Amino acid sequence: MGSLKNEEELEAKEAILYVNGVRRVLPDGLAHLTLLEYLRGLTGTKLGCGEGGCGACTVMASYFDRNLKKCVHHALNACLAPLYSVEGMHVITVEGVGSRRSELHPVQESLAQSHGSQCGFCTPGFVMSMYALLRSSKVPPTEEQIEESLAGNLCRCTGYRPIVDAFRVFAKTNDTLYTNAQGPTGGELLCPSTGKPCSCGSKAANDGEKSRACGSGLTPISYSEIDGSSYTNKELIFPPELLLRKLTYLNLCGSGGLKWYRPLRLQNVLDLKVRYPDAKLVVGNTEVGIEMRLKRIRYPVLISVTHVPELNVLSAKEDGLEIGSAVRLSELLSVLRKVTAERAPDETSSCRAFIEQIKWFAGTQIRNVASVGGNICTASPISDLNPLWMAAGAKFRIIDFKGNIRTVLAENFFLGYRKVDLASGEVLLSVFLPWTRPFEHVKEFKQAHRRDDDIAIVNAGMRVYFEVKDQSNCLWWRCPSFTFCIKNKRFFDWEELEQELLQGALAVLEQDILIKEDAPGGMVEFRKSLTLSFFFKFFLWVSHEMDGQDYFGESIPSSHLSAVQSFHRPPVMGSHDFEVRKHGTSVGSSEVHLSARLQVTGEAEYTDDTPIPPNCLHAAFVMSRKPHARILAIDDVEARSSAGFAGIFYVNDVPGDNMTGPIIADEELFASELVTCVGQVIGVVVADTHENAKLAARNVHVQYEELPAILSIEEAVKSKSFHPNTERILTKGDVEHCFRSGECDKVIEGEVQVGGQEHFYLEPHSSLIWTMDGGNEVHMISSTQAPQKHQKYVSHVLGLAMSKVVCKTKRIGGGFGGKETRSASIAAVAAVPSYLLNRPVKITLDRDIDMMISGQRHSFLGKYKVGFTNDGKVLALDLKIFNNAGNSLDLSLAILEHAMFHSNNVYDIPNVRVCGRVCFTNFPSNTAFRGFGGPQGMLIAENWIQRIATEVSKSPEEIREINFASEGSVMHYSQRIEHCTLQRVWNELKSSCNFLNARKEVEQFNLHNRWKKRGVAMIPTNFGISFTVKFMNQAGALVQVYTDGTVLVTHGGVEMGQGLHTKVAQIAASSFNIPLSSVFISETSTDKVPNASPTAASASSDMYGAAVLDACEQIKARMEPIGARHNFSSFAELANACYMERIDLSAHGFFITPDIGFDWETGKGKPFRYFTYGAAFAEVEIDTLTGDFHTRTADVFLDLGFSLNPAIDVGQIEGAFVQGWGWVALEELKWGDASHKWIPPGCLFTCGPGNYKIPSVNDVPFKFKVSLLKGAPNVKAIHSSKAVGEPPFFLASCVFFAIKDAIIAARAESGCNSWFPLDNPATPERIRMACIDEFTKPFADNNFRPKLSV
Repeated sequence: MGSLKNEEELEAKEAILYVNGVRRVLPDGLAHLTLLEYLRGLTGTKLGCGEGGCGACTVMASYFDRNLKKCVHHALNACLAPLYSVEGMHVITVEGVGSRRSELHPVQESLAQSHGSQCGFCTPGFVMSMYALLRSSKVPPTEEQIEESLAGNLCRCTGYRPIVDAFRVFAKTNDTLYTNAQGPTGGELLCPSTGKPCSCGSKAANDGEKSRACGSGLTPISYSEIDGSSYTNKELIFPPELLLRKLTYLNLCGSGGLKWYRPLRLQNVLDLKVRYPDAKLVVGNTEVGIEMRLKRIRYPVLISVTHVPELNVLSAKEDGLEIGSAVRLSELLSVLRKVTAERAPDETSSCRAFIEQIKWFAGTQIRNVASVGGNICTASPISDLNPLWMAAGAKFRIIDFKGNIRTVLAENFFLGYRKVDLASGEVLLSVFLPWTRPFEHVKEFKQAHRRDDDIAIVNAGMRVYFEVKDQSNCLWWRCPSFTFCIKNKRFFDWEELEQELLQGALAVLEQDILIKEDAPGGMVEFRKSLTLSFFFKFFLWVSHEMDGQDYFGESIPSSHLSAVQSFHRPPVMGSHDFEVRKHGTSVGSSEVHLSARLQVTGEAEYTDDTPIPPNCLHAAFVMSRKPHARILAIDDVEARSSAGFAGIFYVNDVPGDNMTGPIIADEELFASELVTCVGQVIGVVVADTHENAKLAARNVHVQYEELPAILSIEEAVKSKSFHPNTERILTKGDVEHCFRSGECDKVIEGEVQVGGQEHFYLEPHSSLIWTMDGGNEVHMISSTQAPQKHQKYVSHVLGLAMSKVVCKTKRIGGGFGGKETRSASIAAVAAVPSYLLNRPVKITLDRDIDMMISGQRHSFLGKYKVGFTNDGKVLALDLKIFNNAGNSLDLSLAILEHAMFHSNNVYDIPNVRVCGRVCFTNFPSNTAFRGFGGPQGMLIAENWIQRIATEVSKSPEEIREINFASEGSVMHYSQRIEHCTLQRVWNELKSSCNFLNARKEVEQFNLHNRWKKRGVAMIPTNFGISFTVKFMNQAGALVQVYTDGTVLVTHGGVEMGQGLHTKVAQIAASSFNIPLSSVFISETSTDKVPNASPTAASASSDMYGAAVLDACEQIKARMEPIGARHNFSSFAELANACYMERIDLSAHGFFITPDIGFDWETGKGKPFRYFTYGAAFAEVEIDTLTGDFHTRTADVFLDLGFSLNPAIDVGQIEGAFVQGWGWVALEELKWGDASHKWIPPGCLFTCGPGNYKIPSVNDVPFKFKVSLLKGAPNVKAIHSSKAVGEPPFFLASCVFFAIKDAIIAARAESGCNSWFPLDNPATPERIRMACIDEFTKPFADNNFRPKLSV
């Protein structure tokens, strides 16, 4: 213990940290804080998920490495980094990169100008990931490195393409590409980035300065080993004090008795482990942080070992690689790449396997801080690396407090679930990875839902060593779980060897790998089949590697080679095709989002960025833990004695009415007697901090009497559990007569399950509420799409007049429908303690709570009966459709109606009957989501279209064309189609993607590849535009002209990334004939524009644009007489002159959507003002052995009339398409229901980025083309434009049906040519299990259908 005492004497006199060049002293007592919590005084570093899964909190940390004699600059997740872990470092946030007032950094400027920021909440994280890459790169990075650096950042708005394009200018470029890029005629230059004619190459040569044109690169102006690469003269330098400062021992504390140690020598670590046997060693805190925050495990002592030299050894030796347990994964990856390049290939087979596996291990920010030892000692059953350590024959060196070292083989180190061969006083010292031998091969395998930054479903490490026995002529295969000996063969026939090995492997796997039906994680059949698939892939790979060697005769068949080829993703290539139709000074121009420069600098403020007022309290919910139960008792004694506790409130404390709801009041603000879902609010706790409020809420104990719960649509239908008065029927023609008459050559029946989807807006629900005048008024700032609903809910539950409640929204970090109604009840709960205590109250939901309680896209069940001719012409459709509403009605009836309206998609069917019901289930209430039920209805339709194609042996595209609606067609809800551009859109897409040629190429590929298959599909859409409830189709606006010629616009719509404020400002600018820069929109507020409809239904630009134009025209009419009398040189002069003449320069504009309305009693009317038509093509490639897939091409065509802003509209299309891609191919909600018995009943398993995956940058189509129909003005909306927000979403289903097309080709290889159901999302599990072969048959029959929460 003496060494520990000596080191404690050398403790730092003060702990310091530099933030954006400013020195800060870190006081003792903050060990419980993360770096993010410490930085929240700045607005740029965001809280998105709190578990390192979204990248919104990314910052750059720099420290001086004394061994390398240089500074290391890397990105990390501030939400996981303990504050004291960055002591002695320089942390740069987005504010330190550049600002609007000083100068934007080229990274920020490029992102803004490239339209790479929409809602902007994720933007600072992307900026920091790219900035850290540039600062740490001596030479410009490659495009692959850029995309890899962004794998830990999520965006829900843009679809990633503009972000990748923005950062591509920093990639390595070759000027000879321009000088040699002559076009076909030799006269035009071709851009290396787009392949299209351009003049950027010649411009760059002639201008003599950096060009911002396409394909041009930006290079650093300097580089040093201390400061890295600099792209401007204003880069923050590494603080000199930190260069001179010696590392010191840290002994600090935090709340709850938490102790934080930072020893500098190994013996100090061992001494501390003796003193604190249960202490946790941390490096990046990526696992311990999750356990402490999400799993609520308490570790009273944390020992940071990042600066212990003995644990950071990383050296190549004669017999292998020694890796210290504290070595970061990014460091290991770098060294592995180095030794692989330097050493003989037969020595580095295991190194190459680790390189590939680490590449897909989490995101860059995690790899930069996560350690080798941490990953090993966690002993996670889903570890990506531990199977490889075992397969590669790695040895672990373990040291105890006496200095005794023992060595354990990796395969013997893991004793069980999260149990390892490590005594309490022992520490993992290092890992020894031996070089491989000639004829020794090591291979990694991993299959996850998403390719990058995802938890493995199954992973494996496999090793084989070929050893020839001279006497017996035997070839030995040695793998971790199998040993096979194939005897007495000089040359081995491939087919015989394959069968012998596979049969042996199958027998062993069936014995050794036992997965129970209710095993955590589910997917039992898939996981079992993957083990065989991996082994088969390994066998093919080894056979290919050994091709030409002795003892191997024939090569593996060429059709099998694609199964062993590594996936190498090409850079994303985006292209756009549209016309510009200018109207006035701004309308029609591709103007940059008005907030883009604020967003890229982190200066844009969201609700959680609002400065906390003095005396502010924080709220946390007391929630139900049962799906259906009677509340018997509530014990809150422990909560009331919690630290910082200020109050707890229940149903009896509500001043006004406890019943709420957007349509009918069927939802309790606080549960009174019964709870009807997990997560239902029972009470609310307020305390001095967010963490204290959550702790107190967890200390409230509720006693229940459990009641039967309805946990699926199927159970609801069986039990007739429907919300009251929600049955709807639409009819056209006579369905029954058509079926009886014999007109139909064929009649099919079936059902379609449609999965739900989480909104995953990057900004969680958040509200700040305060009273004024002693509670006479209530004000709030909220993240909501519907400030008026917040105003209404809060006034209702407090018993106040609406005129005394004000809700303001500056901008929100994404909504997609999820903040239309559900946000209002969250604000209303927090309003109760604020009003009663007369103190400000803030509530920001943690990501897991947000996902659990705030509702998702509705799952649907469709039961169809369709009659058609032998040619594929549909004559009759009888459809029963059900949606899963959850425990309250919310907007579920309107969503059902919308699905029914769109249940024919674009098809003209003479006889239709659609019956719909809204199911009551014991889940949190589902709510609006982009498309509002339309996509679910259309997906059901496209499923039976695809089945008809199978029945009549035609392509689905032919069936679609035969049944297209056209000008004058009457829909099943009696609306006549006008101004139909569907056929034009379809034909232009067909030409753009060269569909017939694409189909032939896919068929040729499939003919020559057994284990990889490609598929193509074209999908149309027509999306109705308007709120289907007539009264909501109204909009107000307030326009004010000031004497300096600037204009302030306020309207009822909310800016949530869709560019609404930008488009509305463009309309005002063009109306007044002034520059866009002269128009400003500050915020949305209920005291400026009353009674506003939610920003939803894709109609906001139409409605609010028209309302603003109305106000502008009023003001112009007043100004006209003054303008006619004088020749003013500017609008400012005119405005001032009008002021002097006492002309009113303020006007309220108003707009109502004309000629709409639908009567459900008669089933007749005109629910939509017009339709937005579109079509999309996709080509995909699937791995039939694993279910992995990627989208090779996506080509999207939309009719948007004359676009108000083509760049914003293209961004909306790309973002909607990728979000829709997630819905159909990736994002799966898993609830505790009959299909998932391993999840507690009614609970959401996928309640965070760890288990719920949205598309990442790696999922963007390789080639992504967006085109807008030209010469097609829309006479029914402002400036001949069309709505864009929701219509493109469904077009992503072309990816789903392309996947199914590829599966059809795979099934044909096994002789299965019949129709089969495929549910969305088409996850790897569903793809792989549908591709029937010898590796699935032991576990599932041909009709197997993976489970889905519906």
